[in-house]
Amino acid sequence: MTSTSASGLARFNALEESSARAELHEACASTAWARHLLAARPFATPEDLYAASDAAMARLSAEDLAEAMTGHPPIGRPEPGDPTSSREQAGMAGAGEDLKAEMLELNLAYQEKFGHVFLICATGRTGEQMRDAAKERIGNSSEQEREIVRTELGKINRIRLNRLVEQDA
Repeated sequence: MTSTSASGLARFNALEESSARAELHEACASTAWARHLLAARPFATPEDLYAASDAAMARLSAEDLAEAMTGHPPIGRPEPGDPTSSREQAGMAGAGEDLKAEMLELNLAYQEKFGHVFLICATGRTGEQMRDAAKERIGNSSEQEREIVRTELGKINRIRLNRLVEQDA
């Protein structure tokens, strides 16, 4: 553990509950997930925080997952002024107009079928990789897709929690 993550984790552990809840909400919009992590504080190591996040994610109901997804804009359309979604979706930033249009169509078809945005851990993926994943996943059943979304949210949460503990005290 780096000294930055140690001080960042100590800072997070010491936050008042409302402030810690607000920081967790920035990582994941699920109230149940945040409640689980708040109850597990203080964390001895970042790995303990990540393990608690994974455990909480595994226990989320379909409704909790739906709530968590409200914090994620469609791929290719990050929220204006939201540096997190822009950073995470950087692979689409340089995409050509054809790819952006194709991703928009896929997003709409996916949302029509599943009732929520296409969610993928976009960090480090190219626009083409995200498009190909959307094409592949649109053929899934709702149950298959719910579990893939759970896994993808878990990956996103780990990245965002890592950023949280890397913040200096």
